[in-house]
Amino acid sequence: MNMQVSERDYHYGVMRRAIELIDRDGGNLPLDDLAREMGMSSAHFQRIFSAWVGVSPKRYQQYLKLGHAKALLEDRFTTLETALATGLSGSGRLHDMFLRWEAMSPGDYARGGEGLTVYWGWFESPFGPALVMGTEKGICGIAFGAETGEEAAMEDLTGRWPKARFVEDPMMLRPWVLNAFGAGTGKLEDTPLFLIGAPFQIKVWEALMRIPSGQVTTYSEIAGAIGSPRAVRAVGSAVGRNPVSWLIPCHRALRKSGGLGGYHWGLPVKRAMLAWESARADA
Repeated sequence: MNMQVSERDYHYGVMRRAIELIDRDGGNLPLDDLAREMGMSSAHFQRIFSAWVGVSPKRYQQYLKLGHAKALLEDRFTTLETALATGLSGSGRLHDMFLRWEAMSPGDYARGGEGLTVYWGWFESPFGPALVMGTEKGICGIAFGAETGEEAAMEDLTGRWPKARFVEDPMMLRPWVLNAFGAGTGKLEDTPLFLIGAPFQIKVWEALMRIPSGQVTTYSEIAGAIGSPRAVRAVGSAVGRNPVSWLIPCHRALRKSGGLGGYHWGLPVKRAMLAWESARADA
């Protein structure tokens, strides 16, 4: 089905391409070069970019520097016990905990998604092509194909629930997806999640949803918060297996050293996500 591209959708695609270029160049592209790549005047591009991200292209590039993760850990570290209070203080920014979510029962998960219909589609996002999957209860998967490739992303998500029935239907998912990436008319809490994973994984993913946007925590902090302080390696594995990237913010989990750690969909995507959130938080 062909969909008419709105001006908002067009600008969204422009921002996605611009962020890809900035990330690929390492955060050193002059404004005129960026605007020329987007086919816009410098003034027009800066105005659109600043409206979407909240800061100028030049300022945004500062958040993509390799030392940004370490600075985040020093300046914006949050403990999960105080995350809710932090997320609702002062600025009044929406806290991710307001996402509505439901978990599949352990028995249903053990059956590999048997009897489940999963709808899917590809969408533009600020972080490259996004494969989104969902059931009638909510989004159950978001993968990013910029680093892995679209075919690998599809195989990855479908392989997690091998007995489910997969149906291509982007229009069914579109309202949720637009809200998830801030491009829709609704709010973030209008996008429900349906978590399909093992009980321990879901416990970790729930903890991730308590980290406010623009802040970070550590794998060991998550392990302590879920009552398994010695299970840092298992927590890291569960973070890496998070099927709903971005909305379950595994990109906000860092190593104690300030290193980015791993990221299932590629470290450039993780850096772009942290830069995007930092820019918007500062703005």
